Amino acid sequence: MINRVLIRTKVVQNLYSYMLTRPERTLDNALKDLDKCLDKTYELYHYLLRLPVELTHIQEMRIDEARNKYLPTEEERNPNMKFIDNRLVAAIASNEQLQQFADDHTITWNDDPIFERLMLEKVINSDLYKDYMSDRENDMTADSMLWQQLMKQVILPDENMADSIEQRSLFWTEDDMDLMGQFVCKTFRRLAEGDDEAILPMFKDEEDSSFGKELFSATVMQMPQNNELIDELVLDSRWDKDRIVLMDRIIMCTALAELCTFDKIPTAVTLNEYIELAKNFSTAGSGQFVNGILNNAVKLLRKQGKIFKS
Repeated sequence: MINRVLIRTKVVQNLYSYMLTRPERTLDNALKDLDKCLDKTYELYHYLLRLPVELTHIQEMRIDEARNKYLPTEEERNPNMKFIDNRLVAAIASNEQLQQFADDHTITWNDDPIFERLMLEKVINSDLYKDYMSDRENDMTADSMLWQQLMKQVILPDENMADSIEQRSLFWTEDDMDLMGQFVCKTFRRLAEGDDEAILPMFKDEEDSSFGKELFSATVMQMPQNNELIDELVLDSRWDKDRIVLMDRIIMCTALAELCTFDKIPTAVTLNEYIELAKNFSTAGSGQFVNGILNNAVKLLRKQGKIFKS
């Protein structure tokens, strides 16, 4: 689930922090921080999966309170229970794997009742909720689709959600929330289909699991020679090397380390990924600059026999 695109992003972000805090921060400490950062990202996936269960539980308690008050209305005595009986929510709540992870990592939104109340109000006042409650279609597919749409259109774009996520962990960003939201919706679909492996693992395989640490370490170890190469290419292109922003330099050093260390990753994949990172995390002209320097670096490294892959 945590794919190499996300791992590269976390490696670059942690390298930036590492370069600003050396020598007080050791490589071992930086690698531990990278592990923690990836672990917290996987926790965010579980937080988002858990939210429908807890919002549904609050609504169920509200309905019970209204039903048991002194003079309930006809609607309060005989409420529409479709939202409460949502099959997807029941599947999430009864999933032993999710429950074990929640218990082990204390995954709950109950410590923020104001947020829960505000979010539930947004949900039940949405057109998605009203259409769902009035629709005669009543099956797992419809139940799953409701929460997929709520996640995309109501929950993830909400400012209160962004604030709550930011307060819960310094490791989480809006980009993380959007990406994990996509994986959560994928999980909702898989649960609706009865997939026995609906809950996504943290990593696809052992190679992805070790990729972040290996890339981070290789970048640090190769940084002196790669900085020299970057400076040489910058001078040849008549740029001023002293005007290169730190993030651009880190992105290029990481890309060069990946090019020279990971033989199975095609050159074009590496170049595309780091050019996109430069566009997203650095200055306005960084994408074009990084593109030019890295392409010239690949030509030179191939001529020197340091890169053989396509």
